Amino acid sequence: MMRLQFFIFLLSLSALVSGGETFHEAERRMHPVFSLSKLESQTGGRSKRAMPQIVFDALRAEERYAEYWQGLAAQALEQQLDSKSKLNTQLARNVMLFIGDGMSIPTITAGRVYLGGEEKQFAFEQFPFVGLSKTYCANMQVADSACTATAYLGGVKANYGTIGVSAAVQFKDCAAQSQPEHQVASIAAWAQRQGMATGLVTTTSVTHASPAGVYAHLANRNWENDAEVASDNGDPDLCPDAASQLINSPVGQKLNVVMGGGRENFLPCGTTDASGSPGRRLDGRNLIEEWKGQHTNSAHYVESRAELLQLSNQTSRVLGLFAPYHMAYHLDANAAEQPTLEEMVQVAMQILERQSAGRGYFLFVEGGRIDHGHHDTLALRAIDETAEFDKAVRFARSHTSTDDTLIVVSSDHSHTMSLAGYSSRKNDIFGINDGQLAADDLPYATLSYANGPGYDSNYLREGGAVRRKNLRAINMKNKDFMFPSTVPLESETHGGDDVAVFASGPYAQLFSGVYEQHFIPHALAYASCLSDRNMCVDGGVDRRPR
Repeated sequence: MMRLQFFIFLLSLSALVSGGETFHEAERRMHPVFSLSKLESQTGGRSKRAMPQIVFDALRAEERYAEYWQGLAAQALEQQLDSKSKLNTQLARNVMLFIGDGMSIPTITAGRVYLGGEEKQFAFEQFPFVGLSKTYCANMQVADSACTATAYLGGVKANYGTIGVSAAVQFKDCAAQSQPEHQVASIAAWAQRQGMATGLVTTTSVTHASPAGVYAHLANRNWENDAEVASDNGDPDLCPDAASQLINSPVGQKLNVVMGGGRENFLPCGTTDASGSPGRRLDGRNLIEEWKGQHTNSAHYVESRAELLQLSNQTSRVLGLFAPYHMAYHLDANAAEQPTLEEMVQVAMQILERQSAGRGYFLFVEGGRIDHGHHDTLALRAIDETAEFDKAVRFARSHTSTDDTLIVVSSDHSHTMSLAGYSSRKNDIFGINDGQLAADDLPYATLSYANGPGYDSNYLREGGAVRRKNLRAINMKNKDFMFPSTVPLESETHGGDDVAVFASGPYAQLFSGVYEQHFIPHALAYASCLSDRNMCVDGGVDRRPR
């Protein structure tokens, strides 16, 4: 009797899934094996939901042989042994922090294919040390760019929507924002105390959440101008807006380089900029003119690519505002009028190196519109912005020495985009999966989002029923195509997963492992002797001009 019961138990285990599906049947369903040869396709070795035949064409003939992959592994092993056995413990005279806003790990993976293939690498992926950063806010599982900026620039976890203040400040709490004990100094402030030159470069407005973390203390990330403060019943005198803090705060006034968009937040209502866009300030102040009045003739305000690239080598400071609000996507930009992120970084590094007088510099760089592309499920734009971001990183690393310049590349948070399906190598990353059809006998996109506006653009409603559009009839390479999303939302959300951190230069080894996001500036400060506990104290080194 016991043996019979045991036998029945085993049978029940093998039919774990509804409908009597066995373990073996479930395995084949979960992990389909496709016909990867022409011979198999001719003999009918395809499932009914398979797409037209996948034929694997190796990028190189040698990829067909084990020796090729073994050789690559041996090369990688030598590189790892070399980079990990010779730790750089020199002073980081210069520090650059690059943030790809919303640059999730899937964004990086898709970006490689965009560069030319799955085996490609971004410049920052060649950095020797890689870690993972946990991005949650003090009060939220999934973060925004405000609380994360406070973490990776100020070294403190903050509440969602707040910038440069501790978690004692609730969203929109003007009174709490104004209290000095709640204000968090950024690593830019730490650098300025040591006499270092400092700067920020972004493709968003310079008053947006990420760059504002360099210089501002805000209970609401939307307080980019005084009109926004007043609209929340705040007192602009008690709680100055981001643009005002950039021009008048101790940190903002000392910045040698400020580049990005955002002219409207510096100009009063009733006036327009060169493009005809109106100013938004209610206080009547022209903060651009105030900035000019604060500095000497060697400080220059610029609005175009030509003005930026024609700056003299005597320039001590630059305020570059290249758009009324955010700068245009690279795919939309007038290349003759708007500088690229790489060009802005080039000029910034030149100015900072001159003005550092041997004391070094701190530069914050943001590829901010990666995030905006994802929010609108415009995957092509988001990934193109990632490629542009990498060009700036590549320039910075190739024009500095790993002996004295620490470069860290990361993201503030992730997004919900994923790569899915069983496509063949070299399949268009912005196209349909070429491995199988969905259960509705229609193809599906390799890239899709968990939520966002792409839902409405990819579904049809007929007679009360909802069905997917046939992607074969859609130009998915159009830069304005919204990729499919599962949940309909006006704007796609951030993701809560960890983001990658890549490091190269002095003490880059500190950035390996898994850690809280607010650890990042403390590690930067250790390497560059900007905090109480630092490599100068531990190693008996002085930070002094060359």
